[in-house]
Order: sequence, then C-alpha cells, then structure tokens
Amino acid sequence: MGVYPTRKALAIAEEQELDLVEISPNANPPVAKVMDYKKFLYEQKKRDKALKAKATQVVVKEIRFGPNTDDHDYEFKKRNAEKFLKDGAKLKAFVFFKGRSIVFKEQGEILLLRLATDLEELGKVEQMPKLEGKRMTMFLSPKKTKSK
Repeated sequence: MGVYPTRKALAIAEEQELDLVEISPNANPPVAKVMDYKKFLYEQKKRDKALKAKATQVVVKEIRFGPNTDDHDYEFKKRNAEKFLKDGAKLKAFVFFKGRSIVFKEQGEILLLRLATDLEELGKVEQMPKLEGKRMTMFLSPKKTKSK
C-alpha cells in the first residue's frame, strides 16, 4: 500500500477487481482505499446499528392530576412517580382542568410544586409548572445515582 495518483489507483482497483472507495474526501489529499464497496457498506451499516443499540432511550412517564386531587390519590400517584424516577425515566406531571375548573389554577400549581418538593431527593425539576391551554405541566428528570 502506498500513495498513488487517482488514475494509477483506479488501475490497481480494476486489476484486483475491487472498487476504489473514497474514505475521507475532506482530507488533503483525499484518502481512498481499494476494497469491495458492498462489503464496506455492510460493515458501515453494522457499525451504525451497534452505535444505535448503545444509545440510551429516554422514557417519559406521565402522571395526571385534577386540580382537586385528594391526599390518598396524591400519595398513590406520588409512589408511582418515585418508582418511575428510580427506574431512570423522566416524569411529566400535569394537572388537567376540565370545564370551569380552570378557576382553580393556583391549586393545580400548588399541587405540582408539592410533588416537586416531595420528590426532591429523587429528581430535579426540569421545567417549572407552566399553563398551556387546559393543562398545567411540569417536567422532572431523575438525579444521577452513584454506582458502587
């Protein structure tokens, strides 16, 4: 293997019944290799698939409250939220205002802030409660736990 001008490299590739594949077109001079192009594409797809498999998927779990959610329901949903955050999923907590219950938006915000303070040791608030139409939404992401 050595450095060859383009025509000589093409001649070598043709002689070996292989392809001249440009590996790094931005380099000066451009880098090319004599190889089987179909095999090169197969290897590249295999590498991309392996990298995609290693990438972590972000899971978003949702918890829905009403503006007048009572304590028992709140505790039950809080336990589910704790489980989701421990499993490493992001949490989308929202209060859904039906009909004229929009007049209780302060109660909805208080409910979400209470959830944020209760889950403080497990997750951090990514987005504070924000009213969007008939929903008040808040996002929590899990805190990184140190593995031994």
